[in-house]
This record gives sequence, structure tokens and C-alpha cells, in this order.
Amino acid sequence: MATNKQLLGKGIKYLTGALPLMFIGPSLIYNAFQNQHTAWHYLVLGIGIVACLSSMVLIFLGLKIIMKGIFND
Repeated sequence: MATNKQLLGKGIKYLTGALPLMFIGPSLIYNAFQNQHTAWHYLVLGIGIVACLSSMVLIFLGLKIIMKGIFND
């Protein structure tokens, strides 16, 4: 039972793409709530929420691809 190294590498690339978003998203949300007096509040908050959601999606897809590579589905 050999692992598929191409799928394993692709899944790790997804996870490395999600790693910066896991830190950028919450910091943008925190920044948006600290600067509610500015006009850019809602834009920064929206970008932070999108970054958090895309991080979750990339983690899910990365783990799914890694499981396919390990178990040869």
C-alpha cells in the first residue's frame, strides 16, 4: 500500500496556503473592531471574514487531498 506522493504534495501546498490566512484573518477582524470610528471599518471586517473562511476551506480541501493520497482512494 504505497502513498501517492503527488497528491500528498498537493495537499501540503493547500495547507501551507491556509497557514498565513489563519493569522491574517483574525488580526484583520481585531483591527476592524478597534478602528470602528473610521470609514474603512466594514471593508476591513469583510476582508478578515473572507480570509478566515478561505483558510477553513483550504484546510478542509488540503486534508481531504492528503487522505486521498495516503489511502489511494
